[in-house]
Amino acid sequence: MAGTTVSFIAAPVEHVKARLQIQYAADKSKRLYSGPIDCCRKILRTHGISGLYRGLCATIFFRSFFFFWWGSYDVLTRLMKQNTNLSAPAINFWAGGISAQIFWITSYPSDVVKQRIMTDPLGGALNDGQRRFRHWKDAAVAVARERGWRGYWRGFVPCFLRAFPANAMALVAFEGVMRWLP
Repeated sequence: MAGTTVSFIAAPVEHVKARLQIQYAADKSKRLYSGPIDCCRKILRTHGISGLYRGLCATIFFRSFFFFWWGSYDVLTRLMKQNTNLSAPAINFWAGGISAQIFWITSYPSDVVKQRIMTDPLGGALNDGQRRFRHWKDAAVAVARERGWRGYWRGFVPCFLRAFPANAMALVAFEGVMRWLP
């Protein structure tokens, strides 16, 4: 449920970020958007609020995999507390890093599809190209057709390698603050 609720904030932010990331023109004057505010304005002007929320369902689906992240974090934390002599920060580190990797192993294909939807041209008055994907399934099928099953894992290794240290340290800090607070 937390993944669903946060999706209503995350989806438009991720959508704008994705659109800005695929602007490859070295000459800034040839880019469709000059920045995040310009991107929001243009999408809202040409496609309304639904345009800004393009990819919301894909974001909700992707974020439903938080279950694997936080579920495995809880299970790993409990197991390590019962079966090891590790300190609380060490448990948070190992459980946080491993659970983040479990999350990405389970969710990565859905993130690839979500990104395809968010970077798909919106079409119409925005003049950014012809829209290809009406539904999540259309984008998922396109990934498979273009690259086979490996297409769902393109870019996985850097994401997976980053997941452990970034999330391990984040959870050590978070849990440390939670223990410190009254």
